[in-house]
Amino acid sequence: MTEGSEEEARPGSAVRNARAADAMVHGVTDVFGRGSTLSVPKVETGIPGFDHVTMGGLPRRRATVLAGQAGSAKTVFAAQFLAEGVVRGEPGVFVTLEEPAEDLRLNFTTLGWDVAEWEAVGDFAFVDASPLVRADGVVSDYDLSVLSAQIGHAVDRTGAERVVIDSLNSVLGLDDPDVARQHLRTLIADLRGMGLTIVLTVETQGDPGTTLSRHGIEEFVADSVVLLRNIREEKARRRTVEVLKMRGSLHRKGDYPFTVLPGQGVVVLPMSGVLLSSGSSDSRVSSGNAGLDELCHGGFFRDSITLVSGATGTGKTLLATEFLAGGAREGERVLLLAYEESPDQIFRNASGWGRDFAEYERQGLLKVVALYPEVASLDDHLVEIRDVIDEFRPTRVAIDSLSALERVASGAGYREFIIGLTSFVKQERVTTLLTAATPTLLGGTSITEGHISTLTDAIVLLRYVEMYGSVNRGITVLKMRGSSHDHEIRQYTIDGSGMHIGQPFRSVGGILSGAVVNHATLPS
Repeated sequence: MTEGSEEEARPGSAVRNARAADAMVHGVTDVFGRGSTLSVPKVETGIPGFDHVTMGGLPRRRATVLAGQAGSAKTVFAAQFLAEGVVRGEPGVFVTLEEPAEDLRLNFTTLGWDVAEWEAVGDFAFVDASPLVRADGVVSDYDLSVLSAQIGHAVDRTGAERVVIDSLNSVLGLDDPDVARQHLRTLIADLRGMGLTIVLTVETQGDPGTTLSRHGIEEFVADSVVLLRNIREEKARRRTVEVLKMRGSLHRKGDYPFTVLPGQGVVVLPMSGVLLSSGSSDSRVSSGNAGLDELCHGGFFRDSITLVSGATGTGKTLLATEFLAGGAREGERVLLLAYEESPDQIFRNASGWGRDFAEYERQGLLKVVALYPEVASLDDHLVEIRDVIDEFRPTRVAIDSLSALERVASGAGYREFIIGLTSFVKQERVTTLLTAATPTLLGGTSITEGHISTLTDAIVLLRYVEMYGSVNRGITVLKMRGSSHDHEIRQYTIDGSGMHIGQPFRSVGGILSGAVVNHATLPS
């Protein structure tokens, strides 16, 4: 090994100082996918979804403040930044100013990070500066000059490229905040001089977007500010992340939901602001029902999303069953995500309609995942959906029903979930069928009230039709992007072999609204 390469291999101060010299601007693609523009270099955080929001990660060799309320996962977010760095060959140092290092080590283990092993091989180090309580009950003051030396020693020992300081509140809460801020400014300058990418956490009393500035942190420390929120929406809380600013770099605007999962950590769900870059197929696949294929003039487009809307008992689950069975008959892998019925009920119903789901499952062509919506947040459900699709790799997916999921979130949270779901299945090029219930038995509005219809390629409406003292059923294709389709409302029946679509209703008006007029006559 040459003398130069020995110096590069040694994690000493000379190498650290050399790192700081390479922070040059480079080209990135903007949020609209256009060309190349100048941006500071970034380091990928490795946090799922977050690098999409930041358009590449956090600015390298710069400081980022991570601000949020209690329970917004600041410590987990920051620690995952270090953990993912270790996985990528970038050692890290975690400076704790509040919790003892031993407690953090145990907490991080539950997220799947073997911190003790990383420490043993020199890829990770704690600097435990948690406050000491003297015998008389007085908490000892922080000496930031000593802290800087401790961090420098840990960086030299590990060759760290990332550092986290958790949390600044312990420093900014000292008796003289002006002196504390001056010392903190010096500390951050020292860390930047070591060539480190820095993340600092700070806890806010209220919304971080309005209370962050009371310490003036972003004015003298932060090149970037990331806000974590933990907001109560109706009966549940929902976490979101927002990049407030990022000097010298583009990033996506707005709030993005995220969740924290055991064994995984933080998962950000970039639901909005995504380029509509998924391709479209001109080929057709059968809906699994010959009559519906006829209404659609040849079946569904492959990779399309179809919404089936109707009152309870109109046959939404039956259409989903026929859709999946049609794919399995052709040797395709199909997935059912059920939120209203148990697997036993699903298999019994399918058998009653002449579809052998048990045999398809035995052949490995069918997978059924049945969950009650209330067991998790919509963000958790979306992560579960993505994970099972990634693992099973189906060509068809049916979700029965969206209405069950809608009741566990606010209107905004539900729409964000739908955007994330439809974006993902489009990206994966999976033919998808969604079911949703209407609020009334006869007529009524469809799920389009929530603007879900704009995110689907086709809408099939199922309706009860009352005529002359009897209740019939009607089906129509309300829309189908990229294709002509039948515009008539047809009568259909359901028996032990499935759904049978018949002739159009004649001389009938008001079927979709539930108010039939014009002396309706039954189809012959």
